Amino acid sequence: MQRKDFIKLSSLAFLGLYACGITRPGLKKPLAIQLYTIRDAVSANLEKALEKLAALGFTELEIYGYNGTFFGKSRTEFQHILKQTGFKVISSHHTTGIIHKDEGTLLHSWEKSVEDLHFIGSKYMVCSYLFPDERTVENYKKLPGLLEKSGELTQKAGIQFAYHNHDFEFEQLENNKNVYDFLLENTSPERVKMELDLYWISKTGLDPLSYFEKYPGRFPLWHVKDMKAGTKDFTEIGNGTIDFKRIFNAQEKAGLKYWFLEQDTSDKDIFESIEISKKYILDNTFFK
Repeated sequence: MQRKDFIKLSSLAFLGLYACGITRPGLKKPLAIQLYTIRDAVSANLEKALEKLAALGFTELEIYGYNGTFFGKSRTEFQHILKQTGFKVISSHHTTGIIHKDEGTLLHSWEKSVEDLHFIGSKYMVCSYLFPDERTVENYKKLPGLLEKSGELTQKAGIQFAYHNHDFEFEQLENNKNVYDFLLENTSPERVKMELDLYWISKTGLDPLSYFEKYPGRFPLWHVKDMKAGTKDFTEIGNGTIDFKRIFNAQEKAGLKYWFLEQDTSDKDIFESIEISKKYILDNTFFK
């Protein structure tokens, strides 16, 4: 065996050890991350970005940006990259297509999206965001129907559909009801689940536990990220004000299945921020 081949095989074995969980003693749930957290690294070099995450002990992903391809890769090419780096895709983010009529959105080529996500083994597909121009009373009132229809198609492929919140969903719609409650009350609990972003709901001052009590079992996915005191900016998990222990103690009521580390922006190198968050996760048993 030539030296260059030995080095290549050794590197793959090194990544494989991380993928097997050697850096995560006692952690029952694999480390998972929303890939948007490292979007600049992904844009620069997808494979190298995933290798860096694998070296940090991550093995599960929530992806973004599907547009008929996965970061410019066919589904077969992307699946190969996942296998090489030891990752599983648990969930994928998609926008509605109401304004931006792109492939991979709920209103455009949704059937192909479902086929491709099923091919790579994704368990969830999530409506991730409403663009500002989409946030009208008319669109909000039509949204439950769109979510239901999208969820019908994903169910046929064995994929659960969900909706991811920001803060604008907690603004009043009508009759003293906010958009989020309107969506929860006008969609099927089986067809449309929720991916609760713990940062955004906390930023509004509302209590996640009140939603777990009111809509038990509706929240199988969470985004876990923290909020700075004072500025309310994004920060590393454990460096902010969110009481994760209290929230995770209610995970059974919520119906939690998977959660993803996410940090939208950082005042540090993003991989340094991920390491800080990872250490806090490993040091606190309530994440397990």
